[in-house]
Amino acid sequence: MKNTEIGYFILNAAVSFLLAPLMMGVINKTKAFFAGRKGVSIFQLYFDIFKLMKKERVYSTSSNWILRIAPASTMGLTILALLFLPLGTFRSPLSFTGDVILFFYFLGTARFLTVLAALETGSSFEGMGASREVQFSALAEGTLFAVLGCLALRCGDPGLSGILQKNSLQLSSLATLAPLVLVAGAFYIILLCENSRLPFDDPETHLELTMIHEAMVLDYGGADLAAVFYAAALKFYLFASFLVMLLLPEDCYRTITGAVLAVAGVFVIAVITGIVESCMARSRFLKLPQLLAGATVLAALAIILQCFLQGGLD
Repeated sequence: MKNTEIGYFILNAAVSFLLAPLMMGVINKTKAFFAGRKGVSIFQLYFDIFKLMKKERVYSTSSNWILRIAPASTMGLTILALLFLPLGTFRSPLSFTGDVILFFYFLGTARFLTVLAALETGSSFEGMGASREVQFSALAEGTLFAVLGCLALRCGDPGLSGILQKNSLQLSSLATLAPLVLVAGAFYIILLCENSRLPFDDPETHLELTMIHEAMVLDYGGADLAAVFYAAALKFYLFASFLVMLLLPEDCYRTITGAVLAVAGVFVIAVITGIVESCMARSRFLKLPQLLAGATVLAALAIILQCFLQGGLD
């Protein structure tokens, strides 16, 4: 990899660090628009993080060291995952064969630490949220690997950079777009589930009996809560970037135009998420596994269709 590409990757990573909290503001502003309200500033999460950084951490006497290390560890693991993503349109300098598994398991380990910390508090509400988080993540994992299997089948490359860049839209071959569209739909459902968005979870709820992610972080305050907020925003940015780079036209890769489109596409995903959350209510817990099962069916259909297309092409 050329030094200029490495420098460009570092610059793009820095831009991602800065823009991740802005996505939450775009989502909230979109929801406010559809509700006929002015809403808070799109920079509100930045203000909240800076305010929380100035406050003192408070820990329960019944908690142990897990609660103390979980926020920083979660943020660190999310940042490590970011370094493996081919940010913008260039390959990551850390990429290797099979790194896509490591990418998603960095995020999975971050969730595991958050769940452990929630159980560490001894709170029944946080334990309830942790139980629901684990249930949905277990159901989403199968769908995620079905999506990755289809993408690896399409490009013959199990690496994260290869999966994203070789599966990009090839406008000259419209017949092969159907599996990619199905995979993108399935992955968007995973994005909503993994990031605790509607219809799986309502990030603005204040009812302990219906909270999932918010219930697990009730005991955090100060810089710990700031780390939780930032890690959640960065995780959404990673999932949105993954989806955008799947749908980025092949001709845009390794160009400045492609980098700009990749960043702009992330905010388009934020706007779409805001529209989705404005047009639907939170689903019942018993209905959510059915939605994840539907995403799995989409991914399975994409695999079958891809095998059929490859057989026909051969």
